[in-house]
Amino acid sequence: MNQKERRLIYIAALPAALLGIVPKAHAMHIMEGYLPAGDCIAWGVLCIPFLLAGFLTIRRRLQEDGRSITLLAMSGAFIFVISSLKIPSVTGSCSHMTGTGLGAILLGPLSVSILGMIVLIFQAILLAHGGLTSLGANIFSMAVAGPVFAWLVYGLCKKCRMNKRFAIFLAAALGDLLTYCVTSVQLGLAFPSQEGGAALSALKFLGVFAPAQLPLAVVEGILTVLMVIGLETYARPELNALGYGKEEQS
Repeated sequence: MNQKERRLIYIAALPAALLGIVPKAHAMHIMEGYLPAGDCIAWGVLCIPFLLAGFLTIRRRLQEDGRSITLLAMSGAFIFVISSLKIPSVTGSCSHMTGTGLGAILLGPLSVSILGMIVLIFQAILLAHGGLTSLGANIFSMAVAGPVFAWLVYGLCKKCRMNKRFAIFLAAALGDLLTYCVTSVQLGLAFPSQEGGAALSALKFLGVFAPAQLPLAVVEGILTVLMVIGLETYARPELNALGYGKEEQS
């Protein structure tokens, strides 16, 4: 292992080292058995086309350039580490960072759907974060909706010629926030208010999530920018192979 590779590993380990000192939080994604069976099935079916497209995208990317596996693995590890840190927010769910913005910016949102699914399965089985019955709902909110929105925000910022660092921060932060908007809608649909229905219930969930999630989104945006800076410094060939920063070079 050469010096450049060792530095790359150190960069990948930095978020884990910083976040590992945070006290353990007893909370989770939408937990096992919390959603009605019909909702579990519906969200699971809705995720299938995104997961299939993500699998085909990753397979094609690896066939074209095997070096992509390094950034795929790093993006997956980043998602796993920072989404495992939970701040209890409301019965049946929690507030936490997602980490999906990094992968969406570098690899595209379809690839992140597969990475997010793998992370959520491991967390459900090994850490009791989330659940297998609620897997479809958690995949859709964290690994589909959030990454797609982050990717769209980043693309829009590039078209507006916005500062790249700020564009990355904005994409990661807003992608995190949208994840919780979708989670609130999922919980609102599952447990509608007697008076205002699902819409009022979703707003109530949003109100509970917001105080914890807003600062977490800011932290996630900053961490994502730091990760990209590190990759630009020590993994430029891998980023070039993905086409990252191509418009700047041209």
